[in-house]
Amino acid sequence: MNKKDLRIVFLGTPEFATASLRALVEGGYNVVAAVTMPDKPAGRGHKMQYSDVKNYALSVNIPVLQPEKLKDEAFVEELRSYNADLQIVVAFRMLPEVVWAMPRLGTFNLHASLLPQYRGAAPINWAVINGDAETGATTFMLKHEIDTGNIILQERIPIGEDENVGSVHDRLMELGKGLVTRTVDLIIDCENSGKPLPTKPQEEVAQMLPAPKIFKEDCEIRFAEKTAREVHNFVRGLSPYPTAWTNLTINGQEFENVKIYNVEALQGCEAQSTKDIIVPCKEGAVRILELQVPGKKRMDAKSFLNGLHG
Repeated sequence: MNKKDLRIVFLGTPEFATASLRALVEGGYNVVAAVTMPDKPAGRGHKMQYSDVKNYALSVNIPVLQPEKLKDEAFVEELRSYNADLQIVVAFRMLPEVVWAMPRLGTFNLHASLLPQYRGAAPINWAVINGDAETGATTFMLKHEIDTGNIILQERIPIGEDENVGSVHDRLMELGKGLVTRTVDLIIDCENSGKPLPTKPQEEVAQMLPAPKIFKEDCEIRFAEKTAREVHNFVRGLSPYPTAWTNLTINGQEFENVKIYNVEALQGCEAQSTKDIIVPCKEGAVRILELQVPGKKRMDAKSFLNGLHG
C-alpha cells in the first residue's frame, strides 16, 4: 500500500485543521471526503459562512459532509459510502463510536497539547494562561473517553515569556501538520510490514491540568485576585482571541468591556499618570500596552491616551 491507495476521511473545522488537510492534499495523500461543521450565519447581513475546512476542501474538489448530528443515520450511511481506511480528526467535535470505529485502521486525532495534560477544547489558551514554558502536539488513536487514547507521536515546542496564544497557535499549526503526515506514513509502513502500530498509553499524572472551553465571562480580568504575573499570562493566553476584558476608569472616565491585548507586569504598584494606564493587582501591578474600547479600533495605550487628551 502507498499513500495514494489509503482512503482518508478528514474531520475538522477551523484554520488550525485546514493546515493539516492542505498538507495531506499537497503531499499526495488520498483524501476522499471532508467532514466539517454546518454553515452558520455571520455578520450584520447574517450571510451563511463556510468553515475554513469547507472553503479549502471545495477549492480542491473534495466532497464535504456537514452533519447536524453525528449519529444521524443518513450521515453515517453517507460516511460509510466513502469506504475510508483511516479517519483523521483535527479540531472537530467529539465523535460517537459509530463514526470513529468505522474505518478498518481506526481514527486518529491531532491534539494541541502534550497529552495527558490539557485534555479539552482550549489546550493552547490554557497552557499560556498557566504560564507553561513549553507545549506541543500529540497524535493519538481515538477511543471512548475524550482525549485519552494511546499516543502515536508527540513533539514539544517552547513558549516565550511574552508570547501570546496567537503566536503559539500558529507554531503548533505548523508543527501539527507535520505530525499528521508522519503519523499517516507510520500507519502505512506498519500496514505494509504487517507490524502493529507502535503506540503507548497516556501516563498517569498526579495533577491533571484541564482545558475547558472558554466563554466571554471567563475572560474578565480580576486584578484583585491575581498577581501581576498571573494577569500578564492571562492576557497573553487570550490574545488575540477570545481576548481578555475589563471595566476601567482612566483619567476620571469610565470605560466598560475594554478588550486588553497586551500588558506589562510591574514589580511595584506605580502611581497612575496621564502617560500610562497602570492597574494594581493582588501583588504588583500591570501597565496596559494595547487595548480596544467598544466602538473604537485596537490601539496602543499611548495613542488611546492621546485621543483622550485631544
